[in-house]
Amino acid sequence: MRPEVLNPLFAETASLKGVGPGLARPLEKLGLLRVRDLAYHLPERFVARRAVGNLDEATVGEQIVVSLSVREHRSAAGRGPYRIIAEDVLGNFVTLVYFGRAAFTAKKQLPSGETRWVAGRLDQFGQSLQIVHPDHVSTDSAEVLGSLNEPVYGLSEGMTLGRIQGLVQQALGGLPALPEWIEPGLLERTGWPEWRAALGQAHKGANAEARDRLAYDELLANSLALLLVRASNRSRTGTPLTGDGHLRARLNLPFELTGAQKRSIAEIEGDVAQGAPMLRLLQGDVGSGKTAVALHAMLIAVEAGTQAALLAPTEILARQHAETLTRMAAGTGVTIALLTGRDKGRARESILIGLIDGSIQICVGTHAIFQEAVTYKHLALVVIDEQHRFGVGQRLLLTQKAKRTPHCLAMTATPIPRTLTLAQYGEMDVSRLDEMPPGRQAIDTRVVAIERMAEVVDGIGRHIAAGGQAYWVCPMVREQETADIAAAEARHAALKDRFGDTVVLVHGQLRPEAKDAAMERFALGQAQVLVATTVIEVGVDVPNATLMVIEQAERFGLAQLHQLRGRVGRGSQRSTCLLLRGEALSEVGRERLALMRETQDGFRLAEEDLRLRGGGELLGTRQSGDTPFKVADFEQIARLLPMAHDDARLLMERDGGLASPRGEAARILLYLFERDWGVQLLRGG
Repeated sequence: MRPEVLNPLFAETASLKGVGPGLARPLEKLGLLRVRDLAYHLPERFVARRAVGNLDEATVGEQIVVSLSVREHRSAAGRGPYRIIAEDVLGNFVTLVYFGRAAFTAKKQLPSGETRWVAGRLDQFGQSLQIVHPDHVSTDSAEVLGSLNEPVYGLSEGMTLGRIQGLVQQALGGLPALPEWIEPGLLERTGWPEWRAALGQAHKGANAEARDRLAYDELLANSLALLLVRASNRSRTGTPLTGDGHLRARLNLPFELTGAQKRSIAEIEGDVAQGAPMLRLLQGDVGSGKTAVALHAMLIAVEAGTQAALLAPTEILARQHAETLTRMAAGTGVTIALLTGRDKGRARESILIGLIDGSIQICVGTHAIFQEAVTYKHLALVVIDEQHRFGVGQRLLLTQKAKRTPHCLAMTATPIPRTLTLAQYGEMDVSRLDEMPPGRQAIDTRVVAIERMAEVVDGIGRHIAAGGQAYWVCPMVREQETADIAAAEARHAALKDRFGDTVVLVHGQLRPEAKDAAMERFALGQAQVLVATTVIEVGVDVPNATLMVIEQAERFGLAQLHQLRGRVGRGSQRSTCLLLRGEALSEVGRERLALMRETQDGFRLAEEDLRLRGGGELLGTRQSGDTPFKVADFEQIARLLPMAHDDARLLMERDGGLASPRGEAARILLYLFERDWGVQLLRGG
């Protein structure tokens, strides 16, 4: 249950004065559904103005507040601007310029012969001074002088700055007093204000201490929730698994295990032998051999007489995992089944029976493998592929499919900077695959101007004429999926006109049957060019595909470019990745593409992405989903998260957890930032 003291903050914004049906949609677009959302809708910037006694004291380009007397209104013919001539106390003239419907308001606000306080940017047009669309006009000097440091908020269509400012002030006026959850010594060292004061100050100016305090609160809530998950997991009873190695000895692997793989397998083997269930993240670069490590882990479970399951985020990946695991485990005699939402009738029934009686030892699939109708004889290990696509809450559901909590191995092919691993996976132990299997060739990466598109298409022609296959990944258009698909469909049509039916298309909104059919044609070599959105960024494995074209590569994050590039270079042949860049390229974009040419170390690229972007696209758009933080920016995450993690650990291990006085305040914090899934794990939570 949410603490009652927070109820005013979780009231709907419709409860505020002046919020009617007309504002509901603009507020919804901004995600401002509750009073709390408005309080944390922090300004994007501030407009600093200076009060001047007359225009001689101001400089052109400056934001000012000045008292003006209205002398004349001039309306223009047609669609020309509406002008109001005014003068200051010294007789200096200035023109107030309005366009469109704003002129009607100006006529009422600025009647001839009256004096008004005006706030806006002073500009010069020819020999005349002017203020275009003054920000504020008032008879009350105090009202306008109160806007000398004005917050500017993110807006949506139908929402004005003045309206959002008023709603934010209403929200701040109703903030309850909350107990302090930050450790007193830390509060004293940092000089941070208390919670309610910090929110107020953050809306009044660029107050670094207030912003840091609010960011720290969010990071502390996240760290504490993840530690609660970890503590809850360790308090549960798992199935100790000890394998004798007879199945693993029969594996048919295409390469010798690297030192990193052997180390990770040993860490997993040590974890699963314990009574508490394993909760481990396997972080590996593209092509580092995570699947082989996962198979070793699952075979330990089978050797111990239990079952294992592998959960993939998409059907494409699930099918590919099933094929890869079956090939690697061909000599072991282990039964591996694929279960997706599309399986119906007798085939599905046969799989369900095999899971119940234990004759199917490893099950691979999408979320369908954890549906209510699916029952396991003895599920003891769950492997989750592309962990970032599944939330903590989804992972917790896995505990319901076994008599005892299963061991959990989560995998991600997305390298994460060490400084930010705690933010995403603070409840997990981490293994890193930082070596590449022998024989993997470097991918020849080149940056090509978009103006050379015709040459690139000609190169595709030569490539497929020689029997090769190629990917063509389409640009991200304003990060909207529908626009991405439109771009992919247009490129597919153009390439199909040139090369015929050998070109296939895959994107997220295709029917699963159509998507699988296109992928199968490409995997079997019946199609030679696969045009796609970023649905192919992970898992797709076609060794004969040795050419990757990424259109408008500057629109992608470094990590995602690296993921996409990893779709080639999977066989013995030399592979090439062409990064087609647009005409307008920023300095950061130029450096990012240069780094792609320079290195194929995904962990280094992740660190560089953080440095270049300030973490703005840590994992690449949609590859990661949204970041888990709305208040803390990535600079604050890197700087404050280790401190918050240590504070959360001290609270749990030294200061009595949530049962202590500070812990009671921390419980409120968890609900405030909607990390209450951490609280729910506690008995009686």
